[in-house]
Amino acid sequence: MNESEFNQRVDDTLELIEEVLDEAETDLDVINNGGVLTIICENKSQVILTRQTPVKQLWLAARSGGFHFDFNGETWIRDSDSAPLNNVLSDIFSEQAGEQFSFDL
Repeated sequence: MNESEFNQRVDDTLELIEEVLDEAETDLDVINNGGVLTIICENKSQVILTRQTPVKQLWLAARSGGFHFDFNGETWIRDSDSAPLNNVLSDIFSEQAGEQFSFDL
C-alpha cells in the first residue's frame, strides 16, 4: 500500500468510526481533525486514534493503553496479537465509556 492509499484508508476508517458514534444517541463528543479522531467520553476520558504515516499504522490511545494497528488487506489488526480494531474499539468503549458499539470497519 502506498502512502496515498494508506492515508485514504485511515480517513475512511476514521469517518466510519465517527458515523457509528454520531448515529448513537450518546454523550460522546467526537472531533475529527486531519488524521486525528478524538472521542471525549462523558467522564472526560478520551479515546484518540491517529494516523502514523511513516510506519503505515493507525494508533489508538485509551485508558487501557496505546495500541498500534496494521492493515492486513482486509481489516485493521493490532500488531501485538492480531486482534481486529472492531473488537478492540468495542471493548474500549464498553470499559471506558460504559457504551456498547458495534463497528464494521
